[in-house]
Amino acid sequence: MKNETTLSAAGHDEPWQGHWIGAEPAPVPGVDDVSSGTGGRRGFSRVFFRKELHLSAVPASAPVRLTADSRFVLWVNGQEVGRGPVRAQPRRWRYEAFDVVRHLRRGPNVIAVLVSYYGRATSWWQSAPPEGGINGDACLVLDAQWDGADGLSSDASWRVHRSTAWSMLGSFGVPCEVLDARALPTSWTGPGFDDSGWPTATILKARHWGGLGRSRPPVSPYGKLLPRPIATLGGPTVRPTAVLDAQIRPKPHWASPHPAARVVQHLEDPGTPVPAGLPLSASIDRDQTLDAVLDFGALTAGFVELTVDAPPGTVLELGHREKPKRVGVTETTSDYEAGARYICPGGRATYSALEPAGLRYLYLTAHAPDGAEVTLVDAAVHEHVYPQSGGAHFTSGDQELDRIYRAGVRTVQLNSTDAYTDCPTREQRAWTGDGVVHQMVHLATNEDWRLAEHYVELANSPRPDGILPLSVAGDFEQFGGFTIPDWSLHWVHGVHNLYRYTGDRTRLAPYLPTVERVLRWYEPHLDERGTLSDLPEWNLVDWSSVFTTGRTSIVSALWARGLAEYADLCDWVGNAGSAAWARERYAGVAASFEDFWDPRRGLYVDHIVDGKRRPAVSQAANAAAIVAGLAPRERWRAIAAAMIDRSAVVTRSWIGGDGGYDIQKEEDQRRGIQRIDWDVDREIVRAQPFFSYVVHDAVARAGHGDRLVDLVRDWSVFLREGYDTFGECWGWGTPVHGWSSTPSRDLIVHVLGISPDLPGFERVRIAPRPGPLGEVAGAAPTPYGLVEVEISGEQAVVSSPVPVHFVDPTGRSHRLAAGKHRVPMRRAQTPT
Repeated sequence: MKNETTLSAAGHDEPWQGHWIGAEPAPVPGVDDVSSGTGGRRGFSRVFFRKELHLSAVPASAPVRLTADSRFVLWVNGQEVGRGPVRAQPRRWRYEAFDVVRHLRRGPNVIAVLVSYYGRATSWWQSAPPEGGINGDACLVLDAQWDGADGLSSDASWRVHRSTAWSMLGSFGVPCEVLDARALPTSWTGPGFDDSGWPTATILKARHWGGLGRSRPPVSPYGKLLPRPIATLGGPTVRPTAVLDAQIRPKPHWASPHPAARVVQHLEDPGTPVPAGLPLSASIDRDQTLDAVLDFGALTAGFVELTVDAPPGTVLELGHREKPKRVGVTETTSDYEAGARYICPGGRATYSALEPAGLRYLYLTAHAPDGAEVTLVDAAVHEHVYPQSGGAHFTSGDQELDRIYRAGVRTVQLNSTDAYTDCPTREQRAWTGDGVVHQMVHLATNEDWRLAEHYVELANSPRPDGILPLSVAGDFEQFGGFTIPDWSLHWVHGVHNLYRYTGDRTRLAPYLPTVERVLRWYEPHLDERGTLSDLPEWNLVDWSSVFTTGRTSIVSALWARGLAEYADLCDWVGNAGSAAWARERYAGVAASFEDFWDPRRGLYVDHIVDGKRRPAVSQAANAAAIVAGLAPRERWRAIAAAMIDRSAVVTRSWIGGDGGYDIQKEEDQRRGIQRIDWDVDREIVRAQPFFSYVVHDAVARAGHGDRLVDLVRDWSVFLREGYDTFGECWGWGTPVHGWSSTPSRDLIVHVLGISPDLPGFERVRIAPRPGPLGEVAGAAPTPYGLVEVEISGEQAVVSSPVPVHFVDPTGRSHRLAAGKHRVPMRRAQTPT
């Protein structure tokens, strides 16, 4: 399913020759479609677009650019070329560009495009307000400007067909695909198919004021189409490692129409085992089902493909699961509805999913109205994730640490598609805050930084009041409801990360007005002491049991970090006025932050309510105080040592725990009931995996970087039962959550010690803190090439394309020219 090599965006300013085209009947502006409940929009629809051309000779190159609302698949002569476009806000819509020359031939050729229109917002698509004319239904625009391509650009000569083969079942943001393959025309994507019975396309023209009937880009609502900003997605084809269960069972009365519910409905019912393996074959009558569980051995993400041999009308119910179903146990975060239904056309056929899925286990239930001989010939997932490129690596001779490094890289990869997502399984949303961890892992481990940069660009979509949405380019942004304000502060940190790593002033300057708007959003919530109080909306921080009510030390410190980082950015671009404002606000927080200090414990408390310091203490509050520079430097080492003291640290969450997700806890949290079930006078609440990036930054900054080698070992708890990814939270949640991947960054940035010393890596800082490791080696990307570090005993070998600022564990500093150097490295004394 890997896209063809995309073309350079250098020619993206060339005028479009293709028109926006669609199929009739189109939706009528202002009229509610019964199936969608949205004015001026059609509900879910899939439309085939097809065009034949004759070539007397194959050209040297054949560039094609195209886009669609909502998603497309492009074929040339029956061969899939690519999919797109990448997720985007409607008025910043993207197009894809391909060179299709290798699929062309002399004589007749066919360009075919399948366009999916979702009607309702999904976790990764939001619709434009219906303006009539162009949007509100499946639509396509395609350009082909090369010798011999005359008449190929989209216009009224294209043939179209609105398919009845697909329908969708709603779920939590991720649509469930239902395909009746009996209704699919055979070989419509290739030459020789008779499309004379299909109507011709309708040229879609703007009907709004100012549209002037235009039908070519740029035109509202999509405006000027923008080129794809990131690499092509792809990956290996993954097949099951085992068929765990295969049985024939009595067919039940279905309690749900959803395939994901059906496949687990009768797992506890007795059945008759059949040989478990692929091919998997069994004969079932009309009152029976064939049930199977396929284990892919580890989590994967992409497009499911099944080859099946069965009579027409045989139904395959598919459930995509990240964990095995435990009979009789409700696992809310795992029992999300993700799956598909395929109705066989008869004979041997292949089902190729159009909707991406994340899964480890594929649950399958086959049934037929008149009984059937069913053979599952093959099953696979074609991975569709962001490429991990370059020579960045980490090795230590410690198998546990090396495995942790690889697991973080893999977790981020499974959550890196056309955006950074929370998980590839239940949601696939681009959460504004989560992505900062993915970004930092990519900056430290992947030579391709385009998605790290696109994370900031995609989320640069503030609400009218200046704060950013919960997640972007999807349902949450479209609905415009409440947000997580502190997620915007992590996005600000993402902008600052790009400043440090890329040093690209031209690219980053346009984000600074949004950064200031985010920071100014908090100003009305400053109390008379200069800290943030009584914040509205959902101040999550992370899933640990932290308090943000009343005067909040945690969000005040995150805001202060954002102010300090913004002041740096303003100095960098020469904006003295905004820099002065940011520092003034920072000084206000710093002047009153001492109110949160508990001198008895030597730690900062989470919050102050009604003028009284409450006793609850968390890693989050104290780590944020250090990274923001609000805690006096002379306190740092003691604070950091105390907040990672395993004898005092406890794991608590408002909605989950070691027993899993707790529905009652979540309901209590929604009602404002936060029960303290730890010793607030002695214990410290541990951060969940997401906020641990702040904790680890604080530990390193406080001079305890050597402790990180042991702290990241906590992530081994996720690497069990064949899983090679990090989970969402300690003891519960999805087993593949991108925000949990900070150990991979930490091993490069803090243990090997490779980070920018000047913006854009004009000079690299190498400050290794290997702790108990005798040997450790690795490499990290920079704009100038890899920086490599190898440590053995008390000697370091450094190879760098840029000048080096080397700081050994004792604090001794060396300035080195670009090149390869052997540096004596004294180790700090480990305290007893």
